[in-house]
Amino acid sequence: MATLKQSLVFLLKWTLVGLAIACAILIVRSTIAGRTPPTDRSNGTASGLQPDTNISPAPRRSFADAVARAAPAVVNIHTARVVSTSVAPGPVRPMYEQNLPAVRRRVESSLGSGVIVDAAGHIVTNLHVIRGAAEIRVQLADGRVVKPIVVGTDADTDLAVLQIELSDLPVMPLGRSDELRPGDVVLAIGNPLGLSQTVTQGIVSAIGRGSLRLVTFADFIQTDAAINFGNSGGALIDADGDLIGINTAVLAQQLGTEGIGFAIPVNLVRGVIGEIIEYGRVRRGWLGVHVVGDTSRRFSAPVIGVIDKGSPAERAGLRPGDLILELNGKPILTDQEALTQVAATLPGSEMQIRFRRGQQTETVTATLEQRPADDGAAVDGPSPTR
Repeated sequence: MATLKQSLVFLLKWTLVGLAIACAILIVRSTIAGRTPPTDRSNGTASGLQPDTNISPAPRRSFADAVARAAPAVVNIHTARVVSTSVAPGPVRPMYEQNLPAVRRRVESSLGSGVIVDAAGHIVTNLHVIRGAAEIRVQLADGRVVKPIVVGTDADTDLAVLQIELSDLPVMPLGRSDELRPGDVVLAIGNPLGLSQTVTQGIVSAIGRGSLRLVTFADFIQTDAAINFGNSGGALIDADGDLIGINTAVLAQQLGTEGIGFAIPVNLVRGVIGEIIEYGRVRRGWLGVHVVGDTSRRFSAPVIGVIDKGSPAERAGLRPGDLILELNGKPILTDQEALTQVAATLPGSEMQIRFRRGQQTETVTATLEQRPADDGAAVDGPSPTR
């Protein structure tokens, strides 16, 4: 009995010793595993190891450098216009109102934005920002205020070019809108709601939005970067600070929408600026036909609806109801393609028009003229942000 008791004490003693040793080993191993090798800060890799080329770079945490590069070239545009309102006479008017005019005028102030695009002081903005303005003032990001001259406007793209005479002007670097992809990060810089220069961030939601009924020629960039009243004419830039669009409109707010804004792509803006600076207007060809899509869907070609009197189309012998098949050898499938192809051809150029009349296919040649200026505004589309 004594021998059994001694044996149990011996086993218990060494069992406890074994457990203590095992715990010590586990503690040491966990400590070693938790240590990281020293890092070489010169290349961001562990000392003595080759860099792992499969590791993606850390995501950009700030766009402050892009804003610092672009923001100085974004200006505030203040306008004042005289607005006339009719005064309906009531059945009884006090004596002191008997001789007042039936139309009263008031001065309406408005805000917008613009972008300095060259060292000569040319500024691009939206036409609707300055349309009808009796007075225009431009305020730079550094606080300088100057009165600009209007170099030219283009209602078909809702763009206008101003010019200021100041030295040491910041200039916005122009990017490439044809390289944009949905999901790219963009920043909107402008003067919303009179809050002075403001930056908002979003992404490119879509590209090639061309059926918005806002302007005649534009494949808009759609973005969810916040655009508000006063942002019109401001800059939409990429993550490097290059201009990729001019903020122009938001989808009508009464629809309950949020985060749907539109910008004119910089590739289109670049061409309009160059034409206005050199010629005072944008040169576009004009045929004088009003085409519509084939509503019967019998043909994948636009149909001539109306022909303007004395137009190149009338002189060439075209008639309402003709189907336009090709323009200068290029197949035409939609009314927008027809409009764009004609406008892209310089006035004075000859255009071969292949069309179908009934069962006959014919070809005529028309000499294009300068597209008439249109200062009207589109309706039922997105709302300009001014």
